[in-house]
This record gives sequence, structure tokens and C-alpha cells, in this order.
Amino acid sequence: MEISLILMREIAQLFLLLLMGYVLVKLKLLRPEDSRSLSVIMVYAITPCVIINAFQVEYTPDVLNGLIFAFALAFAAHILFLLLTRLLGKLLRLDAVERVNIIYTNAGILVIPLVQALLGAEYVLYSCAFIVVQQILIWTHCRSMLCGTHGTDWRKLFLNANIIAIIIGCALFLLRIPLPGIITDTLETASSIFGPLGMLLAGMVIADTPLKQLFATPRHYVAISLRLLVYPLLCLLLLRLSGVSGLLPDGRNIAMTVFLACTAPACATVTSLAQLYDRDAARSSALYVLTTLLSIFTMPLMIGIFDTLI
Repeated sequence: MEISLILMREIAQLFLLLLMGYVLVKLKLLRPEDSRSLSVIMVYAITPCVIINAFQVEYTPDVLNGLIFAFALAFAAHILFLLLTRLLGKLLRLDAVERVNIIYTNAGILVIPLVQALLGAEYVLYSCAFIVVQQILIWTHCRSMLCGTHGTDWRKLFLNANIIAIIIGCALFLLRIPLPGIITDTLETASSIFGPLGMLLAGMVIADTPLKQLFATPRHYVAISLRLLVYPLLCLLLLRLSGVSGLLPDGRNIAMTVFLACTAPACATVTSLAQLYDRDAARSSALYVLTTLLSIFTMPLMIGIFDTLI
């Protein structure tokens, strides 16, 4: 329960930052389209810094085993999401936009600052395992669903800034190469603004959306319920029944970092891809905004249940 209360406090702080972005646009000090410039900074500068910085930890067998464990949990979670969406997609007649918003979470912008606050900076590395798996799937499976093709542009995948950062971070970690102090300090400074900048961006997006129309569309709540409640609870059930969190001395905390990513709202990158491929970006944006707002209540609830059962 204590962890849940800490999480609620941290999410409340992030929500106030979201509110700042909303107010700045409503006061016409910023325009909603200004968020695109900030998004470029987030994707191509801040996020790679966060990823590389996360891998700047001392190489030990325990850390390596924990990272492998986190990757295994991340793969299992995504396989579960893909299978469930394939099954429920037919039953509930979910379209491509709804499916990808249910599968992919805002694991970077929201989860990394929360993991830092709840467990410490050393656990961000394990959050990156989830992000690695998700980034690969976003630029393969998610992209294919939104653009209606079945091929994968491997060149674009490996030239993606986040994938490059992952490769660099992994190489530095496995080869045990520490970066110079001035570079590490720069990466840490950039990482510290990751969460605040992401929530300011979310607030700017919300400001351009009619809230009455946003909350009054019943169909939205099907995807929202699956993303914020059903999928996290099924992940929790599997964690409880399998008992995998007991496989490592620090397995519970590592499992919590992955589970936290599973409880996060819809992924902002999905909306950007929906805009790129002209696949109902307005509805994708609505799902992103609603899940972000409602996650303020659902994420502490899910972590409270995790804290009780695991």
C-alpha cells in the first residue's frame, strides 16, 4: 500500500505538469502544433539519452541476470497482449487503431520517471528491456497494421534513434565501457527532464481536443478498459500463478518495473504513426488522452494489487 501511495503522489505531480501544458495552450501562449517541435526533441534527443544513461551501470552477474529476466518478462507480456488482442479483436470488432492502442503502452514517458521515484535510478535499466521489445514491435507489427502492409522496413528500424541508442547502451554495458564524467552528467541532466517534458506534451495535445466530445464517446471505453484494467490484471494473474518473481533475489522489484510498464496508458508513438499513415489519428489521439488521464487512478490501483499479491 505504501508503494501505491508513493506512486499516486508521483503521478499527481506528473498530472500537474500535464495541466501546465494544457493551460499554456488555452492561454494562447503556445499552440497545439508547437508540440511537434517538442516531440522531435523528445524522440531524437532526450529519449536516446535516457536509454544510454540507463545502461551506464556497473556490470555484475546479478545485473546481467536481472536484465535477462526483465527481457523475458517483457517478451511474455507482449506475446500475451498480441494473443489477447487477436482473440478479443474478433469478438469486440476492434479495428487497427484500437488494437495498437491497446497493445502498446507509454512505457517510456510515464514509466521511467516513476521507476526512478519508486525504486531508484538503477532500476531504469530493467524498464528499458520493456522499451526495447516494444520499440521493435512498434516499427514492425504496429507499423504494418496501420499502413496495411505485411513487410518490415529493416533499414528504418535500425536507423531509428531509439534503436541506435539501445545498441550503443547494450554495447557499452556488455563491454564494460564507462563514459567520461562530463558525458554521463549530460545524459543524467537530459534524463531528468524526460518525464516533465513528456507530460507537458500530453497537456498540449489534450488542449486541442474537445473534452466533452472526448469523454462522451462510449466506444472509447472498450479499448480503455482493456488497456488500463483487463490486460494488467491478466499479467498480474500470470505473475501470481507462475511465481517467477521468486526466481531471482531481486525478482520482485524487477517484475514490478515490467508490470508498471504493462499498466501504462496508450503509447504516444502510436498516435504519431496514425497521423503518418492517415489512419484516424483523431481517434488514436482521443484514446491516448483518455488513457493518460484515467491512468492517474488505475496505475496506483494496479500497483496496490501487485504489492498485495506478489
